[in-house]
Amino acid sequence: MPFVKRDQAGKITAIYNQPMAGGTDELPANDPELLAFLLAGDGDRDPDSKLDLVESDIGMVRVLEDLINLLIDNGVIRITDLPEAAQQKLLERGALRSKFGYLGTLFASDLEDEEPVAPDAKDFM
Repeated sequence: MPFVKRDQAGKITAIYNQPMAGGTDELPANDPELLAFLLAGDGDRDPDSKLDLVESDIGMVRVLEDLINLLIDNGVIRITDLPEAAQQKLLERGALRSKFGYLGTLFASDLEDEEPVAPDAKDFM
């Protein structure tokens, strides 16, 4: 979980991977305020380019998850070969995907000929 530093008005001013002296708040990685801070323009970067990068990262997460599952299914690796934190994340994602898996069947006949589309980062804000 990321840790954030806030200004007097309560706005995020910095993000850390561990608590820092002077006070930091822990936030979930998908917190809307945190995502907004990450996507906000900072003068040096184009906000649209950052959004493209986030959308690309979201798509790559699915690719990596599928690759890991393929390696496990083919016996190349075992889930227990992975660090405990990685095991937990894979199990959580698998549970979420099966929980919402029925959504794909609701529209399957309409979408059979369409290419799969990575989720839009805006959907997570």
